[in-house]
Amino acid sequence: MNIVLLEPEIPYNTGNVGRTCAAVGASLHLIRPLGFDTDDKAVKRAGMDYWKDVDVRYYDDFQDFLNRTGLDSPDSKARLYMSTTKAPRLYTDITYGRDDFIMFGKESAGIPEPILRRHMDAIVRIPMLENRRSLNLSNSVAIVLFEALRQNGFEGLQFTGRFHHPPSGPQDQRNL
Repeated sequence: MNIVLLEPEIPYNTGNVGRTCAAVGASLHLIRPLGFDTDDKAVKRAGMDYWKDVDVRYYDDFQDFLNRTGLDSPDSKARLYMSTTKAPRLYTDITYGRDDFIMFGKESAGIPEPILRRHMDAIVRIPMLENRRSLNLSNSVAIVLFEALRQNGFEGLQFTGRFHHPPSGPQDQRNL
């Protein structure tokens, strides 16, 4: 899976998205201009110690992204989806492939309408109450990304957890 942030502005959001990408093995594609430096402490603080594990790729602009990923080629097997409040269909109406790209726009304005209009068959939305502007960027990424991962059987992800400490005795049972 590939997550794309178009001109993100808030370092904490990008750090959170990076942490999510690191946790599930998704690549993070950042399209400039960015509203911060990725060496910013806020990015690394939000991404915690996961930032070093994030597969991050940078692009000068949207066209550079399309060119370098091959998404502008009719032979591309990967597809690009765009999450926006302006979409007519839900993110759950899509069948996601494991190599697909899911793009999210900047926090203050989303994905520019000219880009959306050129990709009408690729725009999706998360349902919300009427007259609500949007969800937080990192929350939106997590919602759509985990649906795509679910559709692909959570391939490569750990399905069971384990406790880090052995039970200390009968009092553990009483605290349930």
